[in-house]
Amino acid sequence: MASEGPEYIPLLPGSPRRLSPQAGSRGGQGPKHAQQCLKMPGPGAPGLQGGSNGDPGQPCGGESTRSSSVINNYLDANEPVSLEARLSRMHFHDSQRKVDYVLAYHYRKRGAHLAQGFPGHSLAIVSNGETGKEPHAGDPGDIELGPLDALEEERKEQREEFEHNLMEAGLELEKDLENKSQGSIFVRIHAPWQVLAREAEFLKIKVPTKKMYEIKAGGGIAKKFSAALQKLSSPLQPRVPEHSNNKMKNLSYPFSREKMYLYNIQEKDTFFDNATRSRIVHEILKRTACSRANNTMGINSLIANNIYEAAYPLHDGEYDSPEDDMNDRKLLYQEWARYGVFYKFQPIDLIRKYFGEKIGLYFAWLGLYTSFLIPSSVIGVIVFLYGCATIEEDIPSREMCDQQNAFTMCPLCDKSCDYWNLSSACGTARASHLFDNPATVFFSIFMALWATMFLENWKRLQMRLGYFWDLTGIEEEEEHSRPEYETKVREKMLKESNKSAVQKLETNTTECGDEDDEDKLTWKDRFPGYLMNFASILFMIALTFSIVFGVIVYRITTAAALSLNKATRSNVRVTVTATAVIINLVVILILDEIYGAVAKWLTKIEVPKTEQTFEERLILKAFLLKFVNAYSPIFYVAFFKGRFVGRPGSYVYVFDGYRMEECAPGGCLMELCIQLSIIMLGKQLIQNNIFEIGVPKLKKLFRKLKDETEAGETDSAHSKHPEQWDLDYSLEPYTGLTPEYMEMIIQFGFVTLFVASFPLAPVFALLNNVIEVRLDAKKFVTELRRPDAVRTKDIGIWFDILSGIGKFSVISNAFVIAITSDFIPRLVYQYSYSHNGTLHGFVNHTLSFFNVSQLKEGTQPENSQFDQEVQFCRFKDYREPPWAPNPYEFSKQYWFILSARLAFVIIFQNLVMFLSVLVDWMIPDIPTDISDQIKKEKSLLVDFFLKEEHEKLKLMDEPSLRSPGGGDRSRSRAAGSAPSGQSQLGSMISSGSQHTNV
Repeated sequence: MASEGPEYIPLLPGSPRRLSPQAGSRGGQGPKHAQQCLKMPGPGAPGLQGGSNGDPGQPCGGESTRSSSVINNYLDANEPVSLEARLSRMHFHDSQRKVDYVLAYHYRKRGAHLAQGFPGHSLAIVSNGETGKEPHAGDPGDIELGPLDALEEERKEQREEFEHNLMEAGLELEKDLENKSQGSIFVRIHAPWQVLAREAEFLKIKVPTKKMYEIKAGGGIAKKFSAALQKLSSPLQPRVPEHSNNKMKNLSYPFSREKMYLYNIQEKDTFFDNATRSRIVHEILKRTACSRANNTMGINSLIANNIYEAAYPLHDGEYDSPEDDMNDRKLLYQEWARYGVFYKFQPIDLIRKYFGEKIGLYFAWLGLYTSFLIPSSVIGVIVFLYGCATIEEDIPSREMCDQQNAFTMCPLCDKSCDYWNLSSACGTARASHLFDNPATVFFSIFMALWATMFLENWKRLQMRLGYFWDLTGIEEEEEHSRPEYETKVREKMLKESNKSAVQKLETNTTECGDEDDEDKLTWKDRFPGYLMNFASILFMIALTFSIVFGVIVYRITTAAALSLNKATRSNVRVTVTATAVIINLVVILILDEIYGAVAKWLTKIEVPKTEQTFEERLILKAFLLKFVNAYSPIFYVAFFKGRFVGRPGSYVYVFDGYRMEECAPGGCLMELCIQLSIIMLGKQLIQNNIFEIGVPKLKKLFRKLKDETEAGETDSAHSKHPEQWDLDYSLEPYTGLTPEYMEMIIQFGFVTLFVASFPLAPVFALLNNVIEVRLDAKKFVTELRRPDAVRTKDIGIWFDILSGIGKFSVISNAFVIAITSDFIPRLVYQYSYSHNGTLHGFVNHTLSFFNVSQLKEGTQPENSQFDQEVQFCRFKDYREPPWAPNPYEFSKQYWFILSARLAFVIIFQNLVMFLSVLVDWMIPDIPTDISDQIKKEKSLLVDFFLKEEHEKLKLMDEPSLRSPGGGDRSRSRAAGSAPSGQSQLGSMISSGSQHTNV
């Protein structure tokens, strides 16, 4: 290379050449980017310190502008930027290339604890990240490389290699100079059209074609009803463009660079929306390898190893800016993420466009669930009002409140408790009727059918959204291995393989995600993790049961202690119940957070291969633990409390002198209602107000204080006009939808599992969800970094969990009605034992006799205050009287009622299951109009494709007919392209057939 003149060398990544500020920050960054070059002097020229003599804007000789070598711009933050560039927060400093993704990392220069910072030089340099002036050996700022400095240098080299590989993939990068002793650097990434087109074809992204067609509504009455309903609901519709024209739809077809003539590409910069662009860049980031970082694959591995701090797409500007310019984020805030628009429908299409299909489906599901709570809330209020209206007509509660009956009850505890009149429990009996009446049976059947109808309607809505969002027929994307999985595989290979396998691993940098069959984890490798999972989950469940038992002991001991004092004796039951429920609530909230962290840790030691597998296993573990945690106290009250008490003279004792607790005279249903309502309401209020609102605000405040007190130089001009990537970096990172779904699934369980004991549960769930929708919306729009757009056809494993809860709710409500409530005993008495077919005498029928002389020594009441001497006391059970041949044995009535309870459970369960299957069969999963539109779209797509192919061939024939001797060549070209067109058509028709099967 001994040429006399200057030599042009491409600015490849890793080159240590320097550019002038004009060359790096402004030169050659127009909309069409020629390959930038550094102009090097000949052999006799001086050194390269004066890099400003080059001509970076000149294209390399003989190189096409489509070369894969891309500019890596390093910009000095202190350099003045034009007003236009400063206002364009979504673009590179040339105000033309859009920022599609941002990588953030924190740097610390060598000896930063001694240096006072480097003066800002207006330099733009390439790849090596050095400033224009370096401290030479022997300078005061030059120190030996310490451990932290060595680690920082290693991370810097890994970042440089990763960014080099990104540019090799065709992406364009821009970043600021590291001109301070330490600070945060943002690597801005832009995907040019060639990269977008290539990746869109690779990912089979469906895009709109030129063809549009009208979506015809059903005819006749259905059309008129739909039009009237739309007119009535117009004030509730959000004012967003997506809702203005929903009668026309573009035909969509997977993007192909060979069929560009099919698509309506007016402007390449806006053909792919921001969410799609960021999704494409994210896919490249996930599969780009870094050999210096142990052959790790993707950005997630680098973030896990602290090489980068964050990676996120940008929001579309600010949501509260006073300017008139409107963006999707601002529109979402005004029409969706404010509490003032709680009465409006959600702009689901705009949510999907901005956040992607996965988050769009979550909010669509949440909106449908909330709207379905409206009819169940109305019916629940009617059932509650029915109980209020018939409370005076309830014969058993009137008999309990009648002091003339004078049922003398046996003592509730040993020694300190006296005999007592049943009429003293009048208030509890009357309150129990509000929830324990015949209407609750009807409401339980209604709620079981409600759950089935909700799930069926969700399947229909999911299909409808899938049609409008072009999700029908999409293939499952191949997922990359998780970093932890790759690390485990690497450790296994290093332990078990010989040197050749190690060398193979070191050389296999680009295909490290495609392991051979032997290069993966088997069940033997995972067995310790599975064993730890099994043992830990059993331990956690046992811990939950132990805490429930501890609360039971608290109730028993507290009740005994309060009974010793005459002043507190009258309010023992209320005090013990209220305090025990509050303790349960606090424990549930604490264990919820612990179990969430434990479930994540257990899933990590399982080492799932892909993110989807990791998420599904995490969801199952977290749901199991949180389900047991939330519902175990309620299950105890519903099905176990008062069942193992024993009888007077033969009580069951937990400890010496402490009897097992029994239900109130009116039954355990009222206590179950109190327990359910306090836990449900407390969980919703505390989690919403403290965990979802307070904790993020505290984190944001803490991070703000940390940034203010962090050592290092600050740029006052930059702080006054922060860029969009700075603003987004200060937001909370997005951690997934699992917490949002989990909260709603647990609430769904409260609404369905024990609705027979608490008909007002849907009302409180509805009030909570009206706030929850806007709370989640505000969190996503204003408090979280923009999530990556993820395409998915359904809500995944959550639907199976919902379906399982719906089926289990049938069984639980059947047992609540049969065992916990008095519905079956009343029914049996009225039709089998009553003399006049009414409930007169029912209370006396449920009480057994006990001879007080048979009380054990030392358990009789001390200093009894009863006026007359008590010979017999009563207790609630079906047992033989003391004068019977088999005293205190279970009576015939007990076995009769037990068989009636079991028969009711079987009949109720089978009846409701049959009705649920009937509802499922009557409501098709795919709406008829959507099924017809899918068939119509397939036919239109075939016609459109053939027409465009015909037009293409005609355009190819016209020039050849005009030129002499060109006809044969044109015909040969057309003939040569015909098979290709036919094969493409065949593949398209095949795709269409799969589309129809869905």
